[in-house]
Amino acid sequence: MGTEIERKFLVTDDSWKTSEPVYYCQGYLNRDKYRTVRVRIAEDQGFLTIKGPTVGATRSEYEYVIPLEDAQELLGLCDKPLVEKYRRIIRYKGMSWEVDEFLGDNQGLVVAEIELDSESQAFDLPTWVGKEVTNDPKYFNSRLSSKPFSTWGIDD
Repeated sequence: MGTEIERKFLVTDDSWKTSEPVYYCQGYLNRDKYRTVRVRIAEDQGFLTIKGPTVGATRSEYEYVIPLEDAQELLGLCDKPLVEKYRRIIRYKGMSWEVDEFLGDNQGLVVAEIELDSESQAFDLPTWVGKEVTNDPKYFNSRLSSKPFSTWGIDD
């Protein structure tokens, strides 16, 4: 079984922009609290990903490479808006951070994620990492496709 253990943080400044970004476009065929089915295009590769419910920072994840043409067609079946972002991989003290700079309806949101081997794994925070949002569902990419950052109000 595939398992993803991921912690998510807001980003506080631009000092992390040290690598070239990769454009991602993704959409959701299903998104509920028990499962999400995501279609993604990253550069010229397509992916289909199924994720189970999140418990703490852990959930099951199954990801498969699919033909680019299939991914493009499946994105047409996804709920709108699609989630678009630039992703950069940043190495910091032996760990890889994925920093997503969102575009379109989510422009202005920047989130850093780190994948871990266990929920208790220790790691150092870069200076550009701020508030942890791992357990706040409004920052889930699947939620950003139904309630984009641009629509958030004071109560969000």
